[in-house]
This record gives sequence, C-alpha cells and structure tokens, in this order.
Amino acid sequence: MTLASTSYAAVIRPLQLLVMIIVLLFFLRILRVAAVQARPAEGRQERRSRRGPLALEFVEPRDRQGERVEVEGAVIVGRGSDCDIAIGDSYLSTRHARFASAEGALSIEDLNSTNGTFVNDKPVRGRMDLSRGDRIRLGSVLLQVVR
Repeated sequence: MTLASTSYAAVIRPLQLLVMIIVLLFFLRILRVAAVQARPAEGRQERRSRRGPLALEFVEPRDRQGERVEVEGAVIVGRGSDCDIAIGDSYLSTRHARFASAEGALSIEDLNSTNGTFVNDKPVRGRMDLSRGDRIRLGSVLLQVVR
C-alpha cells in the first residue's frame, strides 16, 4: 500500500503545483489589466488621437443621415448662409455652434444660440471636449461623434 500512495503523491503533487502556478499567473494578469484601466485618461486620450481625427456624422434629419463631416480647424454650424455647415432648421440660430479640431481632438462651443446646444442631453456651457460616441443636439439636428 505504500507503493500506491507513493505513486499517487508522485503524480498529484506536480499537478497541484501546476494548477497553483496557473492560478497565480491568472491573478497577475487581472492585476495588470486593472493597472492599465486605472491609468489617467490623459494617457488614453493621446493614444486615441493617433488612430485618426474625430469627425461628425448626421443622425437627424433623415435626408442627411449618415453624412460625415470632417472638422479641420474651426467649423461654424447654423442657419445662416455664411456658416460652414448651413442647415435650414428653424430651431437653429443663424450662428448656432462652433466645432474646433486640434491634434485629433474635437471640441464644441455654443455661440449664444436661442435654443441651446446639448451634448448627451446636457447643455453646453463654454467650450466642451467631445469623445467618440457623444451625441450633439442643435435644434432638431442630431450629430454623433465618430472616428
């Protein structure tokens, strides 16, 4: 019977050790992922900007749905004919909002419009940085930030 228990120990002990090593490596991997996720947003923003500049895509009105607008420098949106993006919407001010692009980052500023400018249903006060997936409401126009 000592021979059977010896061969059992010879097989099981290395397997137990192997399982413990695998579990340890798994937990180290989880810690690494958590550390990467905990990095400040500034570091992640720099990485994002290297993938290409942010742009705008029309969601509403339907006749412009899917239309993409590349923002280079500053772009004024409004009802006025002198705007870079002129939209015939009675809820838009003549000069409603300004989009600005710098180093792949995109920002928006309300130009004292009557009906306001909203990003993700929150009013824009001053200049606001935009991220991919943000939804911008200008009057009855809905835009989404895309890459």
